[in-house]
Amino acid sequence: MSDNAYPLPFALSPDALARLLGGPRWPQIIDVRAADIRASQPDLPAARWTANGSGAAVAALIDPSRPVVIACKAGHNRSQRTAAELRELGISASILAGGSLGWAAAGHPTLPRAAADAYGGPARVWVTRRRPKIDRVACPWLIRRFLDPEARILFVEPDQVLAVAADTGGIAFDTPGAPIEHDGPRCSFDTLLEACGLAGFAPLAELAVIVRAADTDDLASSPQAAGYLAASLGLSALAGDDDQAMLRHGFVMLDGLYAWITTARSETHSWTNRA
Repeated sequence: MSDNAYPLPFALSPDALARLLGGPRWPQIIDVRAADIRASQPDLPAARWTANGSGAAVAALIDPSRPVVIACKAGHNRSQRTAAELRELGISASILAGGSLGWAAAGHPTLPRAAADAYGGPARVWVTRRRPKIDRVACPWLIRRFLDPEARILFVEPDQVLAVAADTGGIAFDTPGAPIEHDGPRCSFDTLLEACGLAGFAPLAELAVIVRAADTDDLASSPQAAGYLAASLGLSALAGDDDQAMLRHGFVMLDGLYAWITTARSETHSWTNRA
């Protein structure tokens, strides 16, 4: 079997899978729903759909060293067959218990069909201005964590963003004239959330408040924004022209903020020095 760093059980409940959402431990989600079923339903976040659900075909799509979760409509024969065939090939694979219907019924976020088709993967190209700091790190974080883990993020000079997006068939963001851009007091992260149908997901909506406050110099609206801004500016100074390094640093901060929102905000520190 593959030597996964964090092996998953044979059947993973929607709640157990949701606890991994928005962080670096989100597994490879392979959607094997029939095409006609998928056409009428939303997608799971950061999932990759394939029309060929055979174990051999899926094995060619994945990194066998990383956990794999197979999802179908209800967690029955389609996903179980694919997972069984992957295990036959020596690749550890789990199924999503209850399938996409169970995930949605549990109240976890989904991508509307139109948004998944427009912005989902695999390996879609996104283009923005170089030297990212706040919005141009938060948008790629959202893209990689909730839309397409394999998305390519290209950073170019400001006056070349739209041209490079057109040349690559990519999506421009956070630049004038781009489909994903500031809208009044809202920053590009807000616009992307709305476009992807995720603006109503409470943890992301709360994260958007922090990102917006830091990006638009409205620090009074979020106690966390000043620290996020300071750390982002400092990391940008360290990264210099290495935009991909800034993404790596920035993703750690956003992973931490998202985990604080979803799991750690009740923890406090009240240690004081005693004479």
